[in-house]
Amino acid sequence: MSVSNRDWERDVIRYPDPAVEALDSRFDRYKLGSAAVERIWTGARWAEGPVWFGDGRFLLWSDIPNNRILRWCEESGVVTVFRNPSNYCNGHIRDRQGRLVTCEHGTRRLTRTEYDGSITVLMDSFEGKRLNAPNDVVVHTDGSIWFTDPGYGILMNYEGYKAEAELPTNVYRIDGQTGEVTVVADDFVRPNGLCFSPDEQLLYIVDTGRSHNPDGPSHIRVFDVIDGRRLANGRVFVDMSPGGGDGIRCDVDGNVWAAAGWAGEGFDGVHCYAPDGTRIGQIHLPEPCANLCFGGQRKNRLFMAASQSIYAVYVETQGA
Repeated sequence: MSVSNRDWERDVIRYPDPAVEALDSRFDRYKLGSAAVERIWTGARWAEGPVWFGDGRFLLWSDIPNNRILRWCEESGVVTVFRNPSNYCNGHIRDRQGRLVTCEHGTRRLTRTEYDGSITVLMDSFEGKRLNAPNDVVVHTDGSIWFTDPGYGILMNYEGYKAEAELPTNVYRIDGQTGEVTVVADDFVRPNGLCFSPDEQLLYIVDTGRSHNPDGPSHIRVFDVIDGRRLANGRVFVDMSPGGGDGIRCDVDGNVWAAAGWAGEGFDGVHCYAPDGTRIGQIHLPEPCANLCFGGQRKNRLFMAASQSIYAVYVETQGA
């Protein structure tokens, strides 16, 4: 059967990929003319929480409604089930010892996967009350673990188990040495994605309060990190209206790469913000993006969990 020009023109991406758009000349250095956005897998109901394992050359991510963690092997491109059931897990990170730290909606707890595969519960309550549903998590170089608890896993039965909240929607810090738990932020409507700046002097936190209230916030706030233990001087970094953010990561230059969605074509994908808050670049995706991480052998490949699919693109920077 012959193939018309229209067929191959439809299937081939012209370089440079127009899906990677510079909005400011500062983004030009991060674009690679011969690197296109690739969809490396599809088939999720809601993909979230990508985390890179460089020592194993694989990516893990959550498929929350399907109650599983999936694994993509960089060498073979094969996707397999890593954990099922996963307790409707959401965000992941690796700690300073390389262990997987996971936010679980179904059990309303934060856990760590040990080297032998056993599960350690890091936190499931605060002051005698159950957590809402931990969402996203980061680790400081001092070993402390910081995570958000917006409660999406108890709002309905699709991503967990519907229940009443027992605690405010806090952001917590678990001390890496003593295990002491403190509330570092308590004035968010729905605290969501979070990340440290490269020098860990700043912490960025997304508020997705608009997701259930049209008058709610849809911004990223930034805080000064004091002595690696508490936050001060909170202020709005960017407002992501008319859509919203979700997971975020910093690169080595201090740019904030934010998952973006819920505003349709032209907005959905990933937005890149310079340290001064200017949106300097955008990666357009055909689906709302929930979370992202840097990975690959040189930490210069951006993996994006977007609704039903996982996308990847090489950029000329690295994850912080």
